[in-house]
Amino acid sequence: MTVGKAIRAGLEQKLAADPAVILLGEDIRDPYGGAFRVTQGLSAKFPDRVFNTPISEAATAGLAAGLALRGMKPVLEMMFGDFVALAADQIINHIAKFRWMYNGAVGVPLVVRLPMGGRRGYGPTHSQSLEAMFFNTPGLRVVAPSHRHDAAALIAAAIDDSDPVLFVEGKLLYATAMSADSPTFAVTTSDPPYPAVLLSNAAGGTPDVTVVTYGATLTLIERTMAAILNDEEVTCEVVALSQIAPLDAELIGESVSRSGRLLVAEEGPRSWGWGAEVVARVAERWGHKLKARPARVAALDLPVPASRPLEDYVLPSEAEVRKAVRELMLG
Repeated sequence: MTVGKAIRAGLEQKLAADPAVILLGEDIRDPYGGAFRVTQGLSAKFPDRVFNTPISEAATAGLAAGLALRGMKPVLEMMFGDFVALAADQIINHIAKFRWMYNGAVGVPLVVRLPMGGRRGYGPTHSQSLEAMFFNTPGLRVVAPSHRHDAAALIAAAIDDSDPVLFVEGKLLYATAMSADSPTFAVTTSDPPYPAVLLSNAAGGTPDVTVVTYGATLTLIERTMAAILNDEEVTCEVVALSQIAPLDAELIGESVSRSGRLLVAEEGPRSWGWGAEVVARVAERWGHKLKARPARVAALDLPVPASRPLEDYVLPSEAEVRKAVRELMLG
């Protein structure tokens, strides 16, 4: 099952099980089923629970907030994650704050689905990774599936969450098959509701490098680290988180304590990014375990171009990961 189909399956499961769940979004009803076809078929099965909305992200986010305050569990799809900027006021100043402002007397159990990321040639306003805008907003949970996570279980957990969840869906994952097993890595998964996945090709020994990532970037990391093992005999542990904010760094710290080297990879811009926070957390608690200065791989601090060669230049690449690993191994 692909990640896109798994998300649809999770949505269908919750619609069937909980009458409080409703779906909102632009053109999410059949025959369109959303820009990436994730909700296709659901309006036929649940005609009174899947709603097309006007082209106003601020209005629909406010509508979703009101529904959640009245006991519903809305799932709001942004056609492209870039458009979440139009709803930032509702999300940051209302959705994230209501439970705290009213001392827990109200809850806002809603999910905002965000198709994020590039590598599709969609250009500067349809290819960004804007989840970093919300990492430092207390009251929000930010969750991102990868192809190693059970995306159906993750979206179901997000819907059941009593706190608002931004659900970040890497666009390339929609057509990527999920798999809990790998011919190259030993794969272990932590406990739900938002598990981390640990992949190791150290064959039971001590890894040379810890690589931390999330979402669709995991596919790049797996491919590159498998090649590095074959070409340069450098082993790794890869920590792929599903809950990326608030950040729980315990599993990362355990891995760094074994390897002594840290590389963080993300598709968003390097400056003020998620990777900077991961490096800071590790330095604060496990800095004495490090054998080399931590490294980061991320997009350049530029808008994402529509030209595919230029897009490849701006976004993180296998060559950059290889370079970072070599520098880490040199200490």
